[in-house]
Amino acid sequence: MPEKKKIAPPRGPQAVGPYSPAIRTDGLIFVSGQVAINPDSQEIERGTIQQQVDRIMHNLSLILEAAGSSLERVVKASVFLADMNDFEAMNETYGKYFKDPAPARTTIEVSRLPKDVDVEIDVIALAG
Repeated sequence: MPEKKKIAPPRGPQAVGPYSPAIRTDGLIFVSGQVAINPDSQEIERGTIQQQVDRIMHNLSLILEAAGSSLERVVKASVFLADMNDFEAMNETYGKYFKDPAPARTTIEVSRLPKDVDVEIDVIALAG
């Protein structure tokens, strides 16, 4: 059975429940869904969808770096939106973080997200 290692950077966003921020196993890193939490204060940052996506991408980057990887090694992303009307604004900001070939992605509208945020993103990346 492959080894499973918890990734929880001390300067990154902390889990708000019984889960790991990320798990590294068998050459892959599975990062739990991230919302716009300021890693310094551990408070949700409300703002535009673009501001929330920027914060989330920063947090994903912190977690991936702690695991020895980076956004450049992301192979799959899932985006959960509280309102699909935010798709274009989310997509514009999200797209700034990935070069071609961008990761595979799923975007889904959901009825509600943790802490009543507008967007949550999780990723799977190749280990470094």
